[in-house]
Amino acid sequence: MSVSTKYNPREVEQKWYDSWMQRGFFRSKPNPKKEPYTIVIPPPNVTGVLHMGHMLNNTIQDVLIRRARMQGKEACWVPGTDHASIATEAKVVAMLKEKGIEKSDLTREEFLKYAWEWKEKYGGIILEQLKKLGASCDWDRTRFTMEKDMSAAVIEVFVDLYRKGKIYRGVRMVNWDPKGGTALSDEEVIPKDTMAKMYHLQYEVVGQEGQYITIATSRPETIMADVAVAVNPNDERYTQLHGKKVRIPLLGREIPIILDEYVSIDFGTGALKVTPAHDLNDYELGQKHNLPTIDILDDAGFLNEKAVLYVGQDRFAARRNIVKDLEEAGLLVKVEEYASVLQTSERTGAVIEPRLSMQWFCNMDDMAKPAMEAVMEDEIRLHPPKFKNMYRAWMENIRDWCISRQLWWGQQIPAYYLPDGSFVVATTPEEALHLARKQSGNEALQLSDLRQDEDVLDTWFSSWLWPISVFDGFKDPDNKDILYYYPTNDLVTAPEILFFWVARMIMAGYEFRNEPPFKNVYLTGIVRDAQGRKMSKQLGNSPDPLDLIDQYGADGVRTGMLFSSQAGNDLMFDEKLIEQGRNFSNKIWNAFRLIKGWEVDENLPCPNETAMNWYESRFNEAFVQIEDHFSKFRISDALLAVYKLVWDDFCSNYLEMIKPAYQQPIDKQTLATTVDFLEKILKVLHPFMPFLTEELWHELKERNEKEYLIVAAWPKKDKFDKGIIDQMEVVLKVVAAIRNVRNSKNIPNNKQLELSIKVMGQHNYEPFQSIISKLGNISEISFVQENLEGAIGFVEAGDEFFIPMDGNIDVEAERDRLQKELEYTKGFLNSVAKKLSNERFVNGAPEAVISNERKKQADAEAKIKALEQSLASL
Repeated sequence: MSVSTKYNPREVEQKWYDSWMQRGFFRSKPNPKKEPYTIVIPPPNVTGVLHMGHMLNNTIQDVLIRRARMQGKEACWVPGTDHASIATEAKVVAMLKEKGIEKSDLTREEFLKYAWEWKEKYGGIILEQLKKLGASCDWDRTRFTMEKDMSAAVIEVFVDLYRKGKIYRGVRMVNWDPKGGTALSDEEVIPKDTMAKMYHLQYEVVGQEGQYITIATSRPETIMADVAVAVNPNDERYTQLHGKKVRIPLLGREIPIILDEYVSIDFGTGALKVTPAHDLNDYELGQKHNLPTIDILDDAGFLNEKAVLYVGQDRFAARRNIVKDLEEAGLLVKVEEYASVLQTSERTGAVIEPRLSMQWFCNMDDMAKPAMEAVMEDEIRLHPPKFKNMYRAWMENIRDWCISRQLWWGQQIPAYYLPDGSFVVATTPEEALHLARKQSGNEALQLSDLRQDEDVLDTWFSSWLWPISVFDGFKDPDNKDILYYYPTNDLVTAPEILFFWVARMIMAGYEFRNEPPFKNVYLTGIVRDAQGRKMSKQLGNSPDPLDLIDQYGADGVRTGMLFSSQAGNDLMFDEKLIEQGRNFSNKIWNAFRLIKGWEVDENLPCPNETAMNWYESRFNEAFVQIEDHFSKFRISDALLAVYKLVWDDFCSNYLEMIKPAYQQPIDKQTLATTVDFLEKILKVLHPFMPFLTEELWHELKERNEKEYLIVAAWPKKDKFDKGIIDQMEVVLKVVAAIRNVRNSKNIPNNKQLELSIKVMGQHNYEPFQSIISKLGNISEISFVQENLEGAIGFVEAGDEFFIPMDGNIDVEAERDRLQKELEYTKGFLNSVAKKLSNERFVNGAPEAVISNERKKQADAEAKIKALEQSLASL
C-alpha cells in the first residue's frame, strides 16, 4: 500500500468533518441508558469572527466533549450565538450610514427589519468558522438569544422577577455611553490607565470682592452644573466661609458653601465642587443636603441649554474652550498632570459619562446568596480555585443590576404605560390591556391607549438564562431535554466574564430551577502576544486563526494552543507552538508510515516480548496520569503526557526497539501488538487531534461504516508493572551513555562495540540485553565481577559499565576527561553531603526528599569509585 510521505491536513480535514456530520455523530438525544455529558457554548456575538481566544476556548470544549463521547456518555455540546445589543446595533447603524440612511429617520420596525437582515447575512459566520477547528457541536441544536422562544423566556423572567419585587424602575446614577446612547452596567465598563489633568479654578466669594476659594477639578466643563461647594466643618482654613456663597467662574451663578465631613481636609485644596448630575459621590452628597440637580449634557455627550455656555459643543471641545476662557479671565490658578483611570465603554470605547437616568434595575441581594454558597462550598467548582476569592469579593459587594438599554435591537421591556403615566408589566400586550383596565378602572381602554417602554433589556439578561433556555426550560420546565441534560457538566469560559455571565447564570439556576447550571467552571487564560498584550484586531497583534489552520492544519493549531495554556494562566502566543503542533502531526504520520511499510513473516518467532511488555505497562501508567489530569481539569498537562507517551516512549524508544533491520520482515505477533498500541494511542490523541487520528484509524486497517474513531471506546485503566518501567528507564540511560561514549570518542554508529556490566545493586539486565544490543549497536554483552582494564567506564543507577577500546583512544585525552568528571562528581557529592549534614534540612524536609538526597549521595560515591578505578586502569 502506498502511503503519502507527508501528512496533508487540507486533504483530510473537510473529508472527515463532512463524514462525521453525515453520520450524525455530533447529534444527541436523551438516552436513559447513558450518562449525559453536557456543555453549553459561551455564545459568541453574532457580530464576531473567530479570534485566538475563541480558538483556545472551543478547542478545550471540543477536547472534553470528544473524550466524553468516547467514554460512552451521551455527549451534547449546544452551540449558539448572542444577539449582542450594543455591538450589533452599532454595526447596523454603520451599515445604514453607508447607504445614506440615519437611524433617526427610521421607525423601530423599519430599523429591526434591517437588523434581522444583517443578522441573517453575517450572524452565522463564527459558527461556520468553528467547524474548521473541528468543533463537534450538535449543530441541530443551534440557538440564538433573540429567537422567538428564547425571547419569550426573557420576557417571562422579567415579569416573574417584577412580580416578586426584584425588578424596579427608578432614577439612579448610571454609566452612560454617549456614543452608544445607552446605559451600561458596571461590568460593561473597562478601566484604562491614562494621564489626566487637574485644573485649579477660583470661585469668588459673594460679598467679599477679590476673595476666592480654589477648587481642583478634572472636568472643568461641568462647573455650569455645580450646585454647591463643600468643605469639611473642621477645616480651619474655611471657618470664615461657613454660611457664605460663591460664584461659578464665567457663569456667575451663586451657589452655597455646604459643610460635610465627607470632604477630606488633607486632599487637594480641601474644597469640593458638588455636581450631582455628573458624579456618583456628588449625587449622594446632593441627596443628603437636598440640593438641586442640573444635567448639562444630552444623550450624545454635547452640552445642552442648561449649561448656558458652550451649548451644542462636545464635552471635550467644551473642556478645551472653557480652560482657555478661564485662563484669559485669570481664574485658572494652575494645571497639574496626574495618573488616572479612564472609564470606557467595553463595546464602543467611548469615555463613560456618570449620569442620572430613569432606568430599570434588578435587585441582586437575595439571588446572590445561594450563588455565593454554591461556589464557596464547591457545589460548583472553579478551576483553578484561585478565582474563588475574586468571586466572593464581587458577590459580597454586589450592586443592583441596571438592566435597561436605550436601544432597539434586543428584547423590548414588557412594561406598558397608561395615559396617566402609570404602568403595568405583562408578558403580552393583551395581558397588559387586561391589567391596565383593572388597575385604572377604565374598561374603555384600548391597546392603542397603551405605550410599551422604548428600552430593551441588557444582553446579559438573556444570556444569564442560557443553560436553561437552550433546553426550553422556561417554555416547558419538565420537558425531556431539560430533565436529562440539566444541570450541565462543564462550562469553559474566560475569567473576564466570571461576573458578567458565570455568576449570573448561577443565580438564575438557583432562582428558576433551584439547581446549579453546571458542576465545573474551567477558566481559561487570555491569549497574549510576546509583549504581554491581549490579542485584538484593534492592536493588529493577532494572527487570523483561519490562516493558521490553513498553514499548519487544525490539529497543529489545536495542540499548539494547548501546549502552554494551563487553566487561569495567560497564554503567551508564539507561532513556534503551532509549528510544534504541526511537527507532532508529522511525527505520528511518520510512525504510521514506518509500521505500515513492514512486511510480515508468519514463521518468525517473536523477539520483542520485553519491549512489548514494557510499552504496555508504560502506556497504562501514562493513561492513569492522563486521566488524573483530566479529572483536575489540567487539560494542557494531559496533552503533554500524551505527547511524551507518543514522541518519546512510542516513536523514539519502542519503535526503535522492535523495528526489523533494513528490508527485513517483522514477526506477526510484534506487528499485531504494535498496531494495537497505535490504536490505543490514536484513542487518547483523538480529543486533541481529531482529524489526523480519524484518518490514521481508517488507514491502519479496514473498518466498517460504524467503526469510527470518534465513537470508539475510550481506553480503560489497567494494571502496569512499575518494576519493568523503572528498569527500562535505567536501560535507556545506559543506551544514552553508550551513545555519548561514541560521540565523545568519534566512534561511528555502525561500528559494533562490546559491553561489560558490573552489577552492584538489584538491577536485572538479562531480559533487556537484546534491547541494549540493538539500540547501542553492541556485539556482545558480558557480566563481570572486576573492573575491565583499558576500557572506558561509566556508572548508571549504581552499576558500572565498561566498553573496551582496544587501543583506539587517546589515553591522555581520556585521562583528562575522567579527571574533570571526577572533580565535578566530588563537588556534587560535597554539596549533597552538606545538605544532609544540615540538621534543619534533615528534620524539616519530607522523608521522600531526604531519601532522594541519600540516593544521590550513594550514586555519586559509586561513580567516584568507578572513575578512580578507570583512571587507575589507564
